[in-house]
Amino acid sequence: MSLPTLHPAFHEIAKRVNNWGRWGADDEIGTLNLITDEVVRRAAAGVRSGRRVPLALPLQQDGVQTGMIPGRVNPLHVMVQINQEVFGPGTVACSDDAATLGLQAATHWDALAHVSHSGKLYNGRPAGTITPHGGAAFGGIDKPRHIVSRGVLLDVARARGVDRLDGGHAVTPEDLDAAEELAGTRVRSGDIVLVRTGQIQVCLAGDKHGYGYPSPGLSVRTPEWFHAREVAAVANDTLTFEIFPPEIEDLWLPVHALDLVEMGMPQGQNWNLEELSTACGEEGRYSFLLSAMPEPFVGGTGTPVAPVALL
Repeated sequence: MSLPTLHPAFHEIAKRVNNWGRWGADDEIGTLNLITDEVVRRAAAGVRSGRRVPLALPLQQDGVQTGMIPGRVNPLHVMVQINQEVFGPGTVACSDDAATLGLQAATHWDALAHVSHSGKLYNGRPAGTITPHGGAAFGGIDKPRHIVSRGVLLDVARARGVDRLDGGHAVTPEDLDAAEELAGTRVRSGDIVLVRTGQIQVCLAGDKHGYGYPSPGLSVRTPEWFHAREVAAVANDTLTFEIFPPEIEDLWLPVHALDLVEMGMPQGQNWNLEELSTACGEEGRYSFLLSAMPEPFVGGTGTPVAPVALL
């Protein structure tokens, strides 16, 4: 019996955005190759006020996860020693702690190995290269050693004149164009794009279930926009990244598959863009130096991140 295939519309888009082999058969970082030294130099030169805006949610046991995604647990933080004089009585005392958490539990990057389709990962590698003990042998989150570039906030909610998009809103290329016009700058090769929907407000208000479902998010049409602009990575302020439930019936997580598998473009979720939206509005500029360094979990399919925008 043959396995079901993805919707024909998905495969048509996949052909148009596919980057397999673009940076060589052994490439494991995809569109992050677009962040060149010159891109970073220009981004650093754009820092004006020195204002620093944190974009991460707190890592805490009462986090955003509700159990909807099996195994993606909120951080469990425990103390393993408290004021212990480890070198004998009267010596300096130490306190240490440990944590268990899903690597995609809060504000995070998805590695290219995070999803597969049709048995393949980015660059045509077999999905079977992910194993129980080794994790991702190819395309793991340890492969991009740094993620620093020019960031651009595409404030779709503000561009549409609302504080928060409704749960059924699929962010389209036309929405991105409008937000780009509001930003007063054109997204260019090597940029990291942050898409604000305002959905994180639901989470911050304490409604974790409402935060996850229904949720605005990126349309299946947006990967072609990012591909055309040569965007290095994309993150937003939702749990699922793309619109959820999906816009095409029974086509689940197509944007994940197009971004991560076909393009090799990292994506991030649960980024708190509210303070950044305010700061960009006050300063009248929507581009900045963005530092979003991945924690190098060897074989990880994602990682917590504490991004900072420097205006």
